[in-house]
Amino acid sequence: MHATLKNSMAVTQTIPVTILSGFLGVGKSTLINDLLSDPVMADTAIVVNEFSDIGIDHELIRVDQREMMATTLGCICCTAGSDIRTFLYELHEAAAKDSRLSFSRVIVETTGLADPAPLINQLVPGYAPVFGLRDHVVAHRFRMAGFVCAVDATTAEKTLEQHFECLKQIAFADRIVLTKTDLENNADPDNERLRTQIRHLNPTADILDRHDGAFDIASLFQPRGYVTAERGEDVEGWLALERVLAAEPTESDAAARDKRHGATIGNFAFTHDVPIASADLADFLDVLTLMADARLLRLKGLVCVSDDPERPFVLHVVQHNVHPPRRLNAWPSEDRRTRLVLITHNLDHDRVRNLFSIITDVDKHQRTRSKVIAIAVCLVGLITLGGVLSIYGLAKPGIAATTTAPPVPPSARNDIP
Repeated sequence: MHATLKNSMAVTQTIPVTILSGFLGVGKSTLINDLLSDPVMADTAIVVNEFSDIGIDHELIRVDQREMMATTLGCICCTAGSDIRTFLYELHEAAAKDSRLSFSRVIVETTGLADPAPLINQLVPGYAPVFGLRDHVVAHRFRMAGFVCAVDATTAEKTLEQHFECLKQIAFADRIVLTKTDLENNADPDNERLRTQIRHLNPTADILDRHDGAFDIASLFQPRGYVTAERGEDVEGWLALERVLAAEPTESDAAARDKRHGATIGNFAFTHDVPIASADLADFLDVLTLMADARLLRLKGLVCVSDDPERPFVLHVVQHNVHPPRRLNAWPSEDRRTRLVLITHNLDHDRVRNLFSIITDVDKHQRTRSKVIAIAVCLVGLITLGGVLSIYGLAKPGIAATTTAPPVPPSARNDIP
C-alpha cells in the first residue's frame, strides 16, 4: 500500500472542513482576516476560490507562519478538474512533506457565485464516487464540519430576487452571519424582515449578527458536523440533481459556467502598469457605477496611485455600493501593477476597458469635460456612455452609440457639481 495512504489511514483524527460562502461582496475575506487574527484559530489552512482569471483576494488575506493558504482561479463549482478534493489532497501532501505546514482545520472560501451542491457532494461520504489514491486520502483524512453563509444586510433582499445562487447558499448553511448591519444604508436596522426571509429559506440555521457585541467569530467556525438531512428537502433534491449532472460528459469551463450561472454573467480582469492619479480613479468609479448600475455585481482591485505608489489602494464595489478606497501600508507581493477584477451581468466589457483607458490617458481638460458630460447624460437617461463619448470625439475603437439623442443642454451640464 502506498506509504502516504497507509499513514493517512493510521490517523484516527480527521480534519474538519468548513465552507464559507455568501454572494459577491458580502465580506467573506474580511471575516477570514478577523478569524485568523484570533490565536484560537492557529493551525488553519485556507483555500480561496476566485471567479476571475486574476487573483486578488489571496493578497488581501493576512496569513502568517501559523497558516497555510491555497488559491484557485475560476469558479470552483463549474471549472473542470477543480473540485474540492484536489485542493484538500494538495494541502495534505504539503503537510506530509513538511511538518511545519501542519494544520488542524480547513476553511474553504468560495467565490460569491459558487453553487454549494457540487462542493457538498464532494465532501459528504457516499455522495460522489471515490476514484484513486487522492479521493481515498481525502475521504479518510477530512470531514465536512459546517457550512457558514455570510449575508449582506444592505443588499440581500435585492440579491435574492435576482440571483438563485444566493438563495441556495442560504438554504445549505447551518450557520448564517449577517454582515454590514452597522451601515447607514441598511434600510432594515433591526434586520427583522431579512431574518424572516432567511427563516423561510432555512428554518434551522443559526443566524448571527457580525456587529452584535456578543459575536464570537471563532465559535462561528467551530466544527460540529454537517447533516444534509437537517437542511431540508430542497437541499436534498439539489444534491441529488447535482449527482445526476455530474455523471454527464465533461464540458468546457465556459460551457459549464454558462449552464450553471447563465450566459449573461461574466467576469473579466485587466492590469495597468502606470501609476494612476487619485482623481482619475475617482472619475472612473463615478462614471462606471452610473453607467453600469445593477449590471456591475462586483468590482475589486489593487490600484497603484501616483501620489504614493508604494502604498496601494484597495477597491471594493458591491452592486450600487462603492466603499471608500482603503490604503495598504505596503504592497502584499512583488506585483505592483494595478489589477481590477469585475463580475458583471450583461455588461459590455470592452466599454469598461475603454472607459478606464479614456479617463486615465487623455489630458485633464478632456477628462474633466467627458466626465461631466457622461454623468449628466447618465442621470437623465438619454443615451449610453458609449454614445456620449462618441458625440464628443472621445471614444476609442470598441465604443459606439446604441441610441441617438440631442446633446445635453448647457443647463443640464451646469447642474452637475
